[in-house]
Amino acid sequence: MTYQLTTSQKRLATLGIGTSAFMIATEFYIVGAIIPILVQDFNTTFATAQWIILIYTLVLTALVLTVARLGDIYDKKLLFLSGLVLFTISSLLCGLAPNIAFLIAFRGLQGLGAVLVWALRNAIITEIFPEEERGRVLGWVTGLASLGLALGPGLGGLLIGFGGWRLVFWVNLPIGILASVIVAKYLPCCVITGVRKGFNVIELLLISLILSCFVLGITRVQELGFSDPLEIMLIILAAIGLVCFLVLESHLEEPILDIRMLRLPSFSLNLLLFGMIYIIVGIIQLVLPLFLELGLHYSPQKVGLLLTVLPLASVMVAPVAGSLSDLFGERIVSLIGLLFIAIGCFTGTTLNDQTSTIGFCVRGILIELGLIISVIPISNTVMDAVEREKLGIASGLLALSRTLGIVIGTCLFSTLFSIVTISKAQLLTSANVTSIPVKVLDITTVPVGALIKGIDTAFMAMALIAFASIILAVFLWWQQRCKKVGYIFDS
Repeated sequence: MTYQLTTSQKRLATLGIGTSAFMIATEFYIVGAIIPILVQDFNTTFATAQWIILIYTLVLTALVLTVARLGDIYDKKLLFLSGLVLFTISSLLCGLAPNIAFLIAFRGLQGLGAVLVWALRNAIITEIFPEEERGRVLGWVTGLASLGLALGPGLGGLLIGFGGWRLVFWVNLPIGILASVIVAKYLPCCVITGVRKGFNVIELLLISLILSCFVLGITRVQELGFSDPLEIMLIILAAIGLVCFLVLESHLEEPILDIRMLRLPSFSLNLLLFGMIYIIVGIIQLVLPLFLELGLHYSPQKVGLLLTVLPLASVMVAPVAGSLSDLFGERIVSLIGLLFIAIGCFTGTTLNDQTSTIGFCVRGILIELGLIISVIPISNTVMDAVEREKLGIASGLLALSRTLGIVIGTCLFSTLFSIVTISKAQLLTSANVTSIPVKVLDITTVPVGALIKGIDTAFMAMALIAFASIILAVFLWWQQRCKKVGYIFDS
């Protein structure tokens, strides 16, 4: 189905989807700054307060494929708008929460609203915008989402200083109301003209259990490392559950996830490439603030300013990147973006306590530009690889790979960073490595030289992921070229 929208309607529809994406993405990190305050205000423990972050991520991850499947059955606009309204109402309730238990419960509702928006945005864009305009629109929306992810921590601190922790949630009210009105009025109904398909509750429960175990296990690794067998058990349980899920899906006539989609290299490998890029995003969220605060000893105001400037640069180039992918093709543009990431990460391995602000910004902007330039055409490629009746699940898989990439990058590489930093600190202080447990030492008190070693190692890990991504992107480009001359890879 082709939607005949006026230029004004297209702009407003883009604004509504983009504003929603910004608001949902910001919630990933904006509440991190209020954890210490909640511990004091509600007289609770730090571990309990952290559940306001964990419950949001768990709900968003566990239900993304289920919502994506619903998007292929029902009106995507109705689901998207319902998510916006639920997110806005739950933001109000979070700000009114009388204790930590209610706050965690309302954050779960907020995550439920978020997943309805997060899982379906790319499917809606693909369905209502013509192919020649899709890259530009994805550029705007992806840019705003990336801006939300990057601004979350700084914005949270700013709002706390201005009006207290409840304002962190209430700031969503005007944004959510505005986005809801725009979406309700200007977004066309997105109904796939096909037969209503079945929905298996067992699939829902199984995939939710798998993703919950994985995210919970990986998140606990960030806090406890691999010393507790519970983390290993959760990850193993998730792996076993995944195998069972894939076997189940291969025997169902109407599965949530059509296994045949994953057999298409143009779909599955680009999805993998997309997730690898967001692993780098997760690591960046970890190392840049630490380097500025503890390595260069910048003030919180200067750190906030620099961490705002970097994503703003990427947002400005996002629509251009989308338009370039429309003009020159996704493969070339995404490869250029990956090269930017690789150069930025490789030069990041030379950061030290003598690095200038300009030197830091050059490296950071290269990475930020590369991220935004690469994810837009890859998103478009993934969505173009499937039939229109499967746009919902394709959009959901993109959202899932994005979330899992950030979680894996943040959690696993924070463990790597901690191990390297503490080991270097022990060497610098001539301590016995085996006599001091890792948890006794604090990252904030280690020598600067040890911190720099950990940061450089994290950048080296990012560079390796970036170079692996380039190899994969070149393979996909070669595959596409071979198909044009008669060799068929997709089955």
